Amino acid sequence: MSDKISKSKEEWQAELTPEQFHVCREKGTEMAFTGAYWNNKEKGIYKCACCGEDLFSSETKYDSGTGWPSFWAPVTEENVATETDKSLFMSRTEVLCNKCGAHLGHVFEGGPQPTGLRYCINSLSLKFDEDK
Repeated sequence: MSDKISKSKEEWQAELTPEQFHVCREKGTEMAFTGAYWNNKEKGIYKCACCGEDLFSSETKYDSGTGWPSFWAPVTEENVATETDKSLFMSRTEVLCNKCGAHLGHVFEGGPQPTGLRYCINSLSLKFDEDK
């Protein structure tokens, strides 16, 4: 993993769309079945929309039926961080880009093997780099 990135709110607002800023920097969530990548079947790497860090591969993407891009593992554990999210009157595990701290989504149990995990990620927090 590369060095951590730290920017002001104003710097992030200048670089991201209002929707990306809301999801990535204010921990928002896009509506199910509306994101650019929930049904993407192309081969490639899903990068952080904020800093370009490699996060997930199409090799671990699967259709969870939730309406968000879902993966059973990140490209490498070092590129994502997790923390407890107690918003919405429940406890969940939030997934963040370890390089820039962008909110990506949440990880749940009940995904496919070999990990049994479901990383449920907002399309707005991702940038897709198609294999050529």
